[in-house]
Amino acid sequence: MAAAVTEFVAIARVAKPHGLRGEVVADVLTDFPERFEGLVDVTAIGPDGSRRNLKIERARFQKARVILQFAGIGSFEEADLLRNFDICIPEGEAVELEEDEFFDWELEGCRVVTIDGKELGKVTGVLRTGGTEVLVVAGAEKELLIPFAESICVEVDIDNGRISVDPPEGLLDF
Repeated sequence: MAAAVTEFVAIARVAKPHGLRGEVVADVLTDFPERFEGLVDVTAIGPDGSRRNLKIERARFQKARVILQFAGIGSFEEADLLRNFDICIPEGEAVELEEDEFFDWELEGCRVVTIDGKELGKVTGVLRTGGTEVLVVAGAEKELLIPFAESICVEVDIDNGRISVDPPEGLLDF
């Protein structure tokens, strides 16, 4: 019997070791940082795809980052081995969003087409500007920045990986 494949959601990325006792400083990648309270079991996924199951012993915030202490990681050198690892949870444990809200990872990879069927490209990222989020779309001719506003992104179909846009005049001018 084949093992079930679990998809993961990154909630933090280890930036560097912190101190000499094995703590790490991590950039928070979730809109729900409170999820670190009481969180124990996580999977660390390295840039090369390697995985390590870890247990969080302690989490505390310092400015916009989280400082994590993992069980069994007790030195600067051991912590440094986790540099650039994503700290992940199973997709099934992700926070439930409202019907018209989406995780960045759900939008990334979606095809973007105009309402009249012109293919614009694929979403490669989401920029947070402090206001309306902006979709970064890798197009055939150049990268496009499309505001993720209801008036422009008129249909988001995550199941089929498609976002239909009704761009205002001038938005797509090269």
